[in-house]
Amino acid sequence: MEHVGEWWTLLILHDAFDGYTRFDQFQESLGISSSMLTTRLKTLVADGLLERRPYQTGPVRHEYVLTELGRSLRPVIVALAAWGNARLPAAERSMILVDAHSGEEVEPVVVDAKTGRRLDDSTAYVFTAGPAASDAMRSRYAARPTIPAEEAKSLVQP
Repeated sequence: MEHVGEWWTLLILHDAFDGYTRFDQFQESLGISSSMLTTRLKTLVADGLLERRPYQTGPVRHEYVLTELGRSLRPVIVALAAWGNARLPAAERSMILVDAHSGEEVEPVVVDAKTGRRLDDSTAYVFTAGPAASDAMRSRYAARPTIPAEEAKSLVQP
């Protein structure tokens, strides 16, 4: 959440997914002040979501390109947009997700990679404490199933 919890961050990332890379493109698209945009871009670079690269010399100008970590947030942005669109009449949607080849609108859903089952059923899927959970987190989820110790060990990075 620390990466995407701020409103401007989500909008900047959305523009980056649309191919925007330059300061003036972000500023024009979002109507954001220079100081706020500068602050947000610095944070996104520091967090490893964007990479700052020079694209011009004399004067030096930089562009902001999504990193692999930044690109991995695309499903989050898509899911948020889909959630918003699902609550609007079709005529009031300012953007929709379409298949790049057919142009047909698509309905994004989050599914379990193993089973293909939708994860939006809060009775079928629940959160539980993970291998790195604090005591408070373990207490919160004490009545829920946990990952077997053998499986949890395989999740820990060496």
